[in-house]
Amino acid sequence: MYAFQYRKAKTLKEAGELLARDDEAKPLSGGMTLIPTLKARLAQPTQLIDLNGLSELSGIEVKGDVLSIGAATRHQEVANSKVVRDALPALSSLASHIGDPQVRNRGTLGGSVANNDPAADYPSAVLGLNAKVITNKREIAADDFFQGMFATALEPGEIIVRIAFPLPEKAAYAKFAHPATGYAMAGVFVAQTADGIRVAVTGAGPGVFRWTDAEQALTKKMDAAAIEQLTLAADDLNEDMHGSREYRAQLAKVMAMRAVAAIAGKN
Repeated sequence: MYAFQYRKAKTLKEAGELLARDDEAKPLSGGMTLIPTLKARLAQPTQLIDLNGLSELSGIEVKGDVLSIGAATRHQEVANSKVVRDALPALSSLASHIGDPQVRNRGTLGGSVANNDPAADYPSAVLGLNAKVITNKREIAADDFFQGMFATALEPGEIIVRIAFPLPEKAAYAKFAHPATGYAMAGVFVAQTADGIRVAVTGAGPGVFRWTDAEQALTKKMDAAAIEQLTLAADDLNEDMHGSREYRAQLAKVMAMRAVAAIAGKN
């Protein structure tokens, strides 16, 4: 680990100013990705700006047809929250299967979304529900936020404050987790909303993406059989020792079918 300066931000405004003044500074929330990266000397930030304890980043509430969750909310809090379970059970279930107990008790919603790991679970819910990423500067639509592997629309000094999830009519998430890490080798979030069907895939590609062919098929009929004959294009998917592109394409389809079956109450 390289040497760096540690700063504990007292307010969200202070944190934003510290990050804006130093392009090499990094925000610290749960640290589930950042700390291992530092230990492996794969990053050399000048400063770590600790966001923990900032009241502006906390809270879970439903206002109208929107579930708002503070960026510093731990995965386990999302999983255990009665508010989340009642309003959006698919998100509660998703959170309960992230990583392992240690990760769930330290990792945060905002940290996961800001990091945009291609195998992370939360991005599929954000994109699948067409959520808004609310920062200390603006609101960013989910379709505009994710920009490829570990890349987002966040600018220097911009901090996620909360995520606003529109409540769907129905939703479900299914994933095939890597047995060692719990990361999604393929995870699919399917949401049936007043504006239509959205299908978001994580784990299979270099970043979360929408499977539009599946959305169109499910718009005609919300049934797993509607996508059984579809083939997800494998050209741009991930390939490594754990699975080929074609394997991940098939895996994503199976997870999509399981999520749809859950929505239809058939599993």
